[in-house]
Amino acid sequence: MAVTQDDKTLLALYRIPETREQGFTLIIRKYQERLYWHIRRLVISHDDANDVLQNVFIKVWKNLENFREDAQLFTWLYKIATNECLTFLEQQKRKFAVSLSDVEDGLSNKLKADTQFDANRLEWKLQQAILQLPEKQRIVFNLRYYDEMPYEEMSRVLDTSEGALKASYHHAVKKIEDFIKGTDI
Repeated sequence: MAVTQDDKTLLALYRIPETREQGFTLIIRKYQERLYWHIRRLVISHDDANDVLQNVFIKVWKNLENFREDAQLFTWLYKIATNECLTFLEQQKRKFAVSLSDVEDGLSNKLKADTQFDANRLEWKLQQAILQLPEKQRIVFNLRYYDEMPYEEMSRVLDTSEGALKASYHHAVKKIEDFIKGTDI
């Protein structure tokens, strides 16, 4: 079976007891890479991203039969992934009894520790700039810039108005531009 099947077909496979695992496996294959990169941009570390992604798919497995299809499957999965990232970051703060800025510094240090890191390359400067953003702006920027998610869909994922999301994205872009130009955020 092709991985490019539409979500309705995959959900139908999942809902039949005999093909449940096959349907779930196809859903994972279809979305795991996109979800991984969404998560990775928020938690930075490959190992942490894999752990969070595993938690996402555990939650999906436990809750998929209750998915009512009010939203697209993709939107529902991104919402779970985003919430799992926020939970992970919050646990990091509590685990190490540190402030959010310390967590962000830790994420920045993980980025710099990457063997491919080169502070002079624009893509690394972009990642450094993104890590300087407040958490909500970072999520909004990542969803819009990397995932090209429409504001309407983002609104469903984050339970925030489209206007607030547009404002967050605008502020994030301005801060990133300032950072890349050499000014401080």
